[in-house]
Amino acid sequence: MLLGPPGNLRAGACRALLRAGRGEPAMIVEPVGANDPELRASLSEAALPTDDLAEPGRAFFRFVDEGSTIGFGGLEAYGENVLLRSIVIVPEARGRGLGRRATGLLLEQARATGARRAYLLTTDAGPFFEALGFRTVARENAPADILATRQAVSLCPSTAALMARPIPGHMK
Repeated sequence: MLLGPPGNLRAGACRALLRAGRGEPAMIVEPVGANDPELRASLSEAALPTDDLAEPGRAFFRFVDEGSTIGFGGLEAYGENVLLRSIVIVPEARGRGLGRRATGLLLEQARATGARRAYLLTTDAGPFFEALGFRTVARENAPADILATRQAVSLCPSTAALMARPIPGHMK
């Protein structure tokens, strides 16, 4: 469930709950500012880029499960395309399916903006994202707006896999 105006990607625009099903508690998703020290520390510890966090057009979220911060993730919306980025689950929370749930919430946020397709870049989490329906795409087949992001141009190495998947049930 999204709380806040759909289609608005500003970090302060929404707070959401992701119900996991099978009796699992809801994951709380809170907007977080790009200068949040915990966000920056978590990304740095995971060797994920932080140089462009405060640039316009980015929204970041804190994932809270059972009262504790378990990770972070972000979006950059480009019309019908969205770049998922900065997805990290803290080490002590890994292996419990929380990364899958957090990625699902980011896809729901992307759908609410009208995005039809999600992209991401990864150097080491390809199998995780493949299990969530992402497929590797050749960079020459990606939209120009995704290829022009700082993530694609300079922050991620050229060896990073570019992956994509459709976002079902998009809102337009």
